[in-house]
Amino acid sequence: MKAETRQGWLFVAPWVIGFVLLTAGPMIYSLYLSFTASTLLSPPQWIGLENYRRLAADPLFYRSLGNTAYYAVLGVPLGLLLALGLALLLNAPVRGIGFFRTLFFLPSVTNAVALSLLWLWLLNPEFGLLNSALRACGVAGPLWLQSEAWAKPALILMSLWTAGGQAVIFLAALQGVPRELIEAAAIDGAGVVRRFFAVTLPMISPALLFNLIMGLVGALQVFTQAFVMTGGVQPGSEGGPNQSTLFIVLYVYKKAFQEFEMGYASALAWALFVLIVGCTALAWRVSRDRVHYEGGAA
Repeated sequence: MKAETRQGWLFVAPWVIGFVLLTAGPMIYSLYLSFTASTLLSPPQWIGLENYRRLAADPLFYRSLGNTAYYAVLGVPLGLLLALGLALLLNAPVRGIGFFRTLFFLPSVTNAVALSLLWLWLLNPEFGLLNSALRACGVAGPLWLQSEAWAKPALILMSLWTAGGQAVIFLAALQGVPRELIEAAAIDGAGVVRRFFAVTLPMISPALLFNLIMGLVGALQVFTQAFVMTGGVQPGSEGGPNQSTLFIVLYVYKKAFQEFEMGYASALAWALFVLIVGCTALAWRVSRDRVHYEGGAA
């Protein structure tokens, strides 16, 4: 038994070492830095809770928090609805369905920077494809990323482009729904809508919870799109018009790697960590009696 235990630890050692050195270690060090005045060029100096007091009075932190909440509250439900709708369509037994499943999944594995550059062209207010289509219909298109009111909706619209990844998870769950349950409901007189809400949706609720939590965590950490598409490369220009796309992670980047305030950036990062843990715990708690597993409710 001891030999088997040693062999087991030997096999998992690369992962454990990588986790300690590349994940747990940096997290612990960043927690230490959050209590210091630290830059990339000088040793950290202990200042206690000063970074957190500064955070509590920082208007840009609340601005970034509001922007991130807006993106998550609108983007996550829309993404789930679109992904579920796609999954229902891709579950249809039609010829060539494998091609369409691949087609809808591809954007979710495409490089985020490449997608951002593509959408920069699509959302261009002068010659972008979206506004060109709107002009053809006699409608004046918005300024999109150049407008404070439309910048975040533009990024949410872009995020829907990658709904195929969640759709594949929903598709796997849909294919696991027992046909006999749907047929029994049909025999009892339940229509298509009734069968979906009474049979299909409860059966795929674990996949729904998984996609909800993963989508929420991803939305709270949105960075690449805002960084590439709203001027994050140039110091002082990040966050789009009037900082309308200054999300929390972009603000952390600004403080850490443009202003070299590593201590304050670490405090911001830990505030985001607490927010993510809290939102995840809330989603898990609210769904506990609504998610149905094979052995019962969660």
